[in-house]
Amino acid sequence: MNLKKTAAALCIMSVCALSACGSSVPANTVNSVDDLNGKTIGVQLGTTGDIYAGDVEGAAVERYNKGADAIQALKQGKVDAVIIDNEPAKVFVENNDDLKILPDAFAVEEYAIAIKKGNDELTEQINGALAELKADGTLDSIKTNWIGEEAGQHPYTSPEGTDRSNGTLVMATNPEFPPYESMSGDTVIGFDADMMQAVCDRLGMELVIDSMSFDSIIAAVDSGKADVGVAGMTVTEERLENVNFSDPYTTATQVVIVRKD
Repeated sequence: MNLKKTAAALCIMSVCALSACGSSVPANTVNSVDDLNGKTIGVQLGTTGDIYAGDVEGAAVERYNKGADAIQALKQGKVDAVIIDNEPAKVFVENNDDLKILPDAFAVEEYAIAIKKGNDELTEQINGALAELKADGTLDSIKTNWIGEEAGQHPYTSPEGTDRSNGTLVMATNPEFPPYESMSGDTVIGFDADMMQAVCDRLGMELVIDSMSFDSIIAAVDSGKADVGVAGMTVTEERLENVNFSDPYTTATQVVIVRKD
């Protein structure tokens, strides 16, 4: 079993193992995005799903530290729907046959790398590296290795003899968001981890990944505890008050997960 499948399986098993066997849950009443009005919505704390849910008319928002916890609440009937990125949503639904993704996208967004305000040199370096990775197809190859029909077929490896003389770059992340980042044993893996490894390879730097709760990432970058924050993070006005962002490195879609019945 490859690392992606192992990590996804472990993540989903943690949800399934907690399921309340035989418990009674209410029938699903959310069949479109418009049906979210007045409902209880589960989100991962601090994500754009959290932000978007707060704008739904009359909705109550239940916030969880992990996306898996929001999914568990949905399965138990504690929330009516979960708003989350499409890729982790597909992982959860593929492994829980009592859940489905609504056909209409909730929102389309771009992910970027959070960088400390005032660190213009690092921002320029990262943007330059991203431009090179886009131009030579490396970024697309990394994405297809984690997302889509070719998942697992294009693993990224650093070029042999890569120079690491330019120091260390610390990446803050929350490894609860497969396939962007998740755990395989003690190692953070995923699209974002490989993308940042490729960036560091271009910059001649050693990548160190620091795991933390999602809502701590911006503070870690702002305080200098981490150099960058990478965790499927969208540029928002609120986040721009505390950090800068790189150019976007991928496009993502927020979707709604509900119970099938």
